[in-house]
Amino acid sequence: MKIINNKNEAIQELKRISNRTSSENNNKINAIVEEILSEVKTHGDLAVEKYTREFDGFNPSPMKVGTNELKEAWDEIDNNLKHSLEIAHKRIKKFHEKEMPSSFTIEGEHGDIVQRRWRPVKSAGIYIPGGRAAYPSTVLMNAIPATVAGVEKIIMVSPGNKKGKINKTVLAAAHLSGINKVFRIGGAQAIGALAFGTNQIDKVDVISGPGNIYVTTAKKQVYGSTGIDSLAGPSEILIIADESAQSEHIASDLLAQAEHDPYASSILLTTSKDQAKKVLKKLYEIIDEHPRREICIQSIKNWGLIVVCENYESCIELSNNFAPEHLEILAYDPKKILHGIENAGAIFLGKWTPEAVGDYLAGPNHTLPTSGNSRFSGSLGVETFMKNTSIIEFNEESLKANSLDIINLAKSEGLHSHADSVQIRFKD
Repeated sequence: MKIINNKNEAIQELKRISNRTSSENNNKINAIVEEILSEVKTHGDLAVEKYTREFDGFNPSPMKVGTNELKEAWDEIDNNLKHSLEIAHKRIKKFHEKEMPSSFTIEGEHGDIVQRRWRPVKSAGIYIPGGRAAYPSTVLMNAIPATVAGVEKIIMVSPGNKKGKINKTVLAAAHLSGINKVFRIGGAQAIGALAFGTNQIDKVDVISGPGNIYVTTAKKQVYGSTGIDSLAGPSEILIIADESAQSEHIASDLLAQAEHDPYASSILLTTSKDQAKKVLKKLYEIIDEHPRREICIQSIKNWGLIVVCENYESCIELSNNFAPEHLEILAYDPKKILHGIENAGAIFLGKWTPEAVGDYLAGPNHTLPTSGNSRFSGSLGVETFMKNTSIIEFNEESLKANSLDIINLAKSEGLHSHADSVQIRFKD
């Protein structure tokens, strides 16, 4: 991790970090994923089992986790952990219940009626990563908004370990969330099974949940066959801090992101040169004793950055250009800086709000746009699992009152039959 004092250099470095996965051999990955999806579409469960043995090292037959195993996982976890999961579930559910969109009706002066009607999709598939860590919080963050939306059928997929077992806390979170269809598969083959359906796994309407580059590529390729939440890249945090912040807090929060993944990015924008030096020193002190040391080192070395800015305005400008997934503001007056922020997936204000609060139980969803996508998108939510329909009802009077305008617009586009479809209704 290096310290930069030049704004133009910082802009270029932030651009490099934002594009950190685009330099991979995407053509090769696309071809691999396309082949996997094609086989799953053609051969169903046989292809899923084949790729699970090849990539995850176990035979997944049978793929489905028994409902008794879900209940047993809940019963077996520590009571303190149960309590924490229940608190998180309650807070997340309460927040997402406030997100529910409302249908509405507008009546025109001539009695015409137009409506927007919201309905949930019938089925959803949620992908829960395995591998480097277990993510029961991701179960809650995907299952709860789907349940609140009213989705009838929720299918969960998650890769098992070498013995074919899914983490017990992940299964406990599924039980708490009311999910009873869980399959111990992961990777592009799991996305294909959800998108196309197999004998064991029903095709779903929407797929949500994060994953590695192969999972993300698979979601991109199946979009159209099914809906998806987003194309999430590696996680990232940007912290805006001044001399009032504690360097230990900043360093700890940066590492809380770096420990996720070698491609995770941790960035500090500060108005204090002294703060920049203190944080860098503290960062490497913590890493030396970190249980995920190698992951942190790769992340910090390749995708970490500290920028010393002239003032708050410069911090805000660089942050908005980067459009971070997570933004922490550790300053004398966080809300003053907040007014200038336009692009961020989630914003954490003040020393008592580390990003981990949002990861686990604050309430808002932790599935957020990455790689600059917060410029035009937001978090996963209830609407991810819903669709809206327009309903239009005109009567004779309202059509007649608007007919000339409809005809004029149709003729301006050269669409004769559009105009005629209105005119013909008023012929004797």
